Amino acid sequence: MVVMLANNTGIRVGYLAGKFPGLIGHLFSPGAQRGPFPFCNYAFDNGVFAKGGDWTPEPWIKMLEWGKLSGQSPLWNLVPDAVGDRDATLRKWDEFSPIARRYGWPLAFAVQDGMTESDVPADASVVFVGGSTEWKWATYRDWCAAFPRVHVGRVNTYRRLFDCYDAGAESTDGTGFTRGDQVQWRGLCAFCEETTGMRKRVVQENLFGGGHAVRVS
Repeated sequence: MVVMLANNTGIRVGYLAGKFPGLIGHLFSPGAQRGPFPFCNYAFDNGVFAKGGDWTPEPWIKMLEWGKLSGQSPLWNLVPDAVGDRDATLRKWDEFSPIARRYGWPLAFAVQDGMTESDVPADASVVFVGGSTEWKWATYRDWCAAFPRVHVGRVNTYRRLFDCYDAGAESTDGTGFTRGDQVQWRGLCAFCEETTGMRKRVVQENLFGGGHAVRVS
């Protein structure tokens, strides 16, 4: 599972990305994109959650143009949504997914309160679990079980990282690990250490036998 640290490319993030290859990524919002860096995957947020009613599409499109010229494609691009609003999110998909599709990257669809599997567009490659905090944590396991590529938004604690890992999420994002307290940062470091240890054990078991394989992502 990739932990995407939102809008932060500082030295601590680079250190973790180098120490734990493949476990750390960047999630860029419009206006906060940097790099990109060949040692670290990234994806595009749309900025709706932070901007709310002040959101406009121009910075988002400018970010996509930056990605096109960067030489490194994002893992996916989150199509604009409406936080907590099912019907408005579906309308925004109809409006903005044709624009996003021109760039040739996988599209992410942000599921919202009240949505079911049938609401996810057929051409969405990634399900981004958004919506209200309560709804997200009540449903994230269902989304992970139903779709092969799932990203869970706003994950900022050690316990929640492992919740998403155990559910089979492909990736998560959060700002709390680098903007919060030292407990949060140490939790992220511990998650990276422990999941790396799990990977090593699985490789050894597959090569030499003597154990049951466990899921590692």
